[in-house]
Amino acid sequence: MDQLFNRKYIVQGLFIVIALILLGKLFYIQIISDKAFSSAESNVLRKIYKYPARGAILDRNMKVIVQNEPVYDLMVTPNEVKPFDTLGLANALEITVEDVRKKLKKARAQSSYQSTFFERQISVQSYARLQEIMYRFPGFRTQDRTIRHYPDSVAGQLFGYVKEVSPDDIEKSEGYYKPGDFIGKSGLERSYEDFLRGEKGVINTLYDAKNIAQGSYANGKYDVNAVSGDRLISSIDIRIQRLGEELMKNKVGAIVAIEPSTGEILAFVSSPGYDPNQFVGKDWGKNYMSLIANPYRPQIVRPIAGQYSPGSSFKPVDALVALQDGAIDPNTTFFCPGYYMAGNHKVKCEHVDGTINMQRGIARSCNTYFCHVFQSIITKNGMKNQRQTYANWHEQISKWGFGQKLGIDMPFEKKGIFYQGDHYDKIYGKRWGYTTVISQAIGQGEITSTPLQMANVMAAIANRGYYLKPHLIKGIGDKNVVKKEYVVKNYVGVDEKYFPIVIDGMRDAVNSPWGTAKESQIPNILMCGKTGTVQNPHGKNHSVFIGFAPMDNPKIAIAVIVENGGFGGSYAAPISSFMVEKYLTDTIKPRSNGYTVKAFSETNLLPALIDKTKKVKLTKLDSLNLKKADSLKRVKDSLKIKPAILKQTVATKPKVNQPIVNQKPVTNK
Repeated sequence: MDQLFNRKYIVQGLFIVIALILLGKLFYIQIISDKAFSSAESNVLRKIYKYPARGAILDRNMKVIVQNEPVYDLMVTPNEVKPFDTLGLANALEITVEDVRKKLKKARAQSSYQSTFFERQISVQSYARLQEIMYRFPGFRTQDRTIRHYPDSVAGQLFGYVKEVSPDDIEKSEGYYKPGDFIGKSGLERSYEDFLRGEKGVINTLYDAKNIAQGSYANGKYDVNAVSGDRLISSIDIRIQRLGEELMKNKVGAIVAIEPSTGEILAFVSSPGYDPNQFVGKDWGKNYMSLIANPYRPQIVRPIAGQYSPGSSFKPVDALVALQDGAIDPNTTFFCPGYYMAGNHKVKCEHVDGTINMQRGIARSCNTYFCHVFQSIITKNGMKNQRQTYANWHEQISKWGFGQKLGIDMPFEKKGIFYQGDHYDKIYGKRWGYTTVISQAIGQGEITSTPLQMANVMAAIANRGYYLKPHLIKGIGDKNVVKKEYVVKNYVGVDEKYFPIVIDGMRDAVNSPWGTAKESQIPNILMCGKTGTVQNPHGKNHSVFIGFAPMDNPKIAIAVIVENGGFGGSYAAPISSFMVEKYLTDTIKPRSNGYTVKAFSETNLLPALIDKTKKVKLTKLDSLNLKKADSLKRVKDSLKIKPAILKQTVATKPKVNQPIVNQKPVTNK
């Protein structure tokens, strides 16, 4: 009996031990180790991320200028792939079997465990075929998302582009971005990425053994819906944006137009431009390489990154600072013999104006007058105190935005060059004065500005003493939120009483018979402006114009720069007048001088540059030649567009820098 009793307990103990082992194993599997769970999730329950639609962008009149289009991608997770019908997949995607193998090899090289792109933007037909046979391709799945579309095909530099995230983007995102996500890389797409991107959703999807989706796990209880990005209402008026790009066709330069009362940017033209739709879809890489190979460098956002001497467009600022400083008064006159002597250096003036006052000096753009103005400012406190006086002048000019970033809501803004006195101390010691930097009196020499800064100067003059920070987005989301910094007035330090005389001079520059922009008068609109002819050591001078209109109730301030355009009155001023008239009246009336939008659009100012290593003028674009031509300053259009052969409306050959119109040659500054 005792033996049977002992055997009973031995058997019971054995069962207890086995039960404890099984319970321990189950506890380890379910609680401590997630191996089984991960395996089950990989094969049965998958997290499918849903990409939100990026926020749309509208122009100031609520016209959609950036929108989304649905597309489908085929994704693959290499370690889940089993032997499959490569020919069947190739036929469904309309590619070759070799393509299938190459794409799978590339996906494995990227990651064996993460879902990566196998084929982007498959056609609707391919998507439909795949949905019927997906069970034959374990490890593959389709994904729907949206891509950008730009209906007007303009403003490529303004909008920027969206691209797949880089490892650096993923690292900086603190877990938000994953491989395969997209991010704004330039322009507004980059600046407002946090608003535009929205929030990703997650669908926990059950798949059966045949790789067929069976629906959402637990009836979607644990799913998260994607949230679309915020819409942006831009300040851009797409009507004049299109017009500006048309007028700047076959030219290098920029146009910036601002609403003075708000700082909202109405037009943002960088030329040469490009169609932003080129940077959407499968051909992104090829188009990008073509863009950066273009020797005219359309990738440069010239309104904020192009740095030009302001030229004579700087003179109204210097006049206002001189008035505020008491160095001159509105009635101060100087004598212009056609030049100004700065020591033994002669500054040439385009006219012999004789005795001239400020108002006429601005209208005539008299270099001699403004060299005397600058001399009066810097020597006001005595010849021995010029360096300190220059420091005071530099501080006053800086309030207008020169030498600093204005803080526009676009990446990669440049601040331009505007040296303080210590820069000249390093070069000249203490032996320098106003004659050393006299070129700054007429906006030349060691001072550069962006077209945005030039337009902002006009906005400040139009407002009689202040500007609001220039910006491109006037409302965010359904509530049209406006950033606080865009409603703050920035004062330039000049009393309102000093503006009328300068504005009268700018009015005369456009509307008087002796004005340098007299050929740019607008029917029934009083525009004020200032031309500039900027010296260019690499070729013909640049044509510059800044202005605002109407005179008494300004609605638009504008800056135009046309590289190699010559006098400011030849190209920049007429282009400005078309832009202003279109914005204020939504039409462009015939001009008495015969100027037309078509004539300016067709005028080609793209210079054929010289390869200095060969001393040969390039007349054709050749990729081999371009690689060898390291000294090029300008070249023919990278798209191999030949210079436009313009239809002349006059019998005589037009003068250099003259648009083809029926009128006498313009020789204004």
